[in-house]
Parts: sequence; C-alpha cells; structure tokens
Amino acid sequence: MSNVSLFSKVSRDKTKIWYYLDYGARATGGRKATGIFVYAKPKTSIERAHNKEAMSILEIKKSQASLEQQATGSGYIPTHKFKPNFIEYYGEFVKNNERPGNRSLSCSLTAFRKFIGKDSIPPADITENLCERFRQYLLDNLTGETPADYFMRFKRMVRAATKEGYFRVNPTEDIKVKGHPSGVKDVLSREEYGQLLKLPCSNHEVKKAAITSMYTGLRWSDVSVLQWWQIRDTTILLKKQNKTGVPLEIPLHPVVRAIIGDKKVPNDLVFALPSQDGANKVLKKWVKDCQIDKHITWHCLRHSVSDILIDEGVDVETVASFLGHKTAKHVLQTYRKRVKAKDVKAASGKLPTF
Repeated sequence: MSNVSLFSKVSRDKTKIWYYLDYGARATGGRKATGIFVYAKPKTSIERAHNKEAMSILEIKKSQASLEQQATGSGYIPTHKFKPNFIEYYGEFVKNNERPGNRSLSCSLTAFRKFIGKDSIPPADITENLCERFRQYLLDNLTGETPADYFMRFKRMVRAATKEGYFRVNPTEDIKVKGHPSGVKDVLSREEYGQLLKLPCSNHEVKKAAITSMYTGLRWSDVSVLQWWQIRDTTILLKKQNKTGVPLEIPLHPVVRAIIGDKKVPNDLVFALPSQDGANKVLKKWVKDCQIDKHITWHCLRHSVSDILIDEGVDVETVASFLGHKTAKHVLQTYRKRVKAKDVKAASGKLPTF
C-alpha cells in the first residue's frame, strides 16, 4: 500500500500554493483538496507565520490520511476518527446523509436519544439486545409504518459504523425491520378533485405541486425537485427511478400545464416548496377546508391516481406503467385493499342464473 503524499498546485494569479492529499494514481479518489494554502512569496511576518502553521497542519493531515488508509479493512479506527460517544457518531451520520425535506433520519436519532435517556453511550453498549429493545420501543410508542421507517434508518447507520470499524459484527444484522400493519390509505374521489381545484390553498405553491401529483402520480421526492427542463411540450421527463433504474416519461395533463404556467429558467425548480412535513400540513388543512373528511398525505395523491384510473376501466398494467412500476404487482396489492364488501356482492350478481 502506497503512502499518502502532498501534491501542490499554484493558483492562477501565482500568489498562493494550494495543497492536496495524493493517494496515488491507482487509488479511488486520486487527490483530495485539503483547503489549505501557503503564500508563494510571503512578504510579511504574518504571511510567513501563516505558511509555517499551514505546513504543520498539512503534515498532521497527511499522517492522519496515511493512518486511515492503512486501517482500511482492519477493523481499527484511528484515534482522531474514533468517537467514544456513539451519539456523536449518529449525529454526524445524520448531518452527512439526511436528504433535504426528509426528516426520518434525524427523527430516528431523536427517538434513540429518548430511548437511552441520556446524552452519551459508548459503542460497546450498542449490542444486539439493545438494538432489539430499541425496535420494541419504537413499536410501543409510534404508529403505522413509522417504527419500521425509523429502525430502517437506524440499521443503515449501524451498518455504516460497522464498516468503519466500530463493531466487529453488525449488532442489527439479524434484527428484522417491523412496523404496525398499515390500514387502507384514504384516497380522493373524482368529485373531491373538483373541490380541491376550486378552493384556494394557504400556500399556492403547495397547491400547484399537489395538483401536479394528482394528475401525474408524482411522488414527493420527484415533484419537490422538479426542474423546468423536465417539462416538455406534452410530457414530463423524470430522472432515473430508484426502484426501476430507468428514466420515466409521463403525459403532461392539460390541468397541470395550465396551473404551472409558462416555462422558466431550465435549471430552476418548478415549485418553491417547504419541507415535506410542512407541505403535508398545508395539504391537510386544505383538504379540511374543502370539508373532505379524509386523512390525505402526499403519497395518498399517488394512490388516488391509480384508483381513479382503475375505476375508469384503465387496465392495471397501463396504470402500473403510468406510475413507473416495473410490474402491476404493487398496484394490484394496493388497489385490492380498497375493494369493499358491496363491490364483492355486486360482482356476485354478475354470475349467470338459471
């Protein structure tokens, strides 16, 4: 294994020399900027002192990087990287990995803090038994799929910590994610679509984005980052889908075209939206103001699209393709939950009688 060295690069104006950590030509990442520079021709005592201090820091960084490289795969964590309080590691993981508008990761950390009831816990105390008790704590104190959502984030964090050498064996590896059996999600009817279209909303951007989802089936993760270049003449082009791995092009409904207005700067966002939690609160109030007695979240808008299309006689395979699914399995499972007893009775009446 090659040692880490320093690589220097003179600035364009020739006044500064910037330094990089050089991991070798074959190493992944190649060179990484340190953000540290020295003056090419120091003119004052301050600049000379700066250069001396900068070179000392660079030597420390080089030594630390070399130690990290040698520790890779050994299960050993260099002292400067190790966090004796695992809460600190968890917090740093949240900071580096949480997606804008999605607070599930930070909420999982908050739940874990409440579970342990203190501000500090050493990595050695993160045992399989403790992880199982944390899962049960989530199930006892949260509803719906939230326990599964939070524990899935927790497992992701512990898996990363295991790879970094905090655990010899992942303590969550044999613990399955569990949530409460979810009930049938509420969906909007055709008539309720009309009610929402007519009634103003406290946040017009949320209304425009929600209506777009109501006519396209776009997830929050898609509509919240939708840019103008994705709006074509007759379609909306979505980026590669996480579940299918391929881009998706869906029809641009006339209602959506009318409500979003004329195209603007290609790389600008189509909607100026709050966080996902904030948008769902606005949506909840808007639905209530329309006197619709249903618990509607953003994901319910997507289910509404599939239900209305199927009720209108569109075949399931087409609906699945419209929503970006590879197969019709998920649509069938979701729709089947909403089949009412009276529908079954009505179906029985279609059989021949003699």
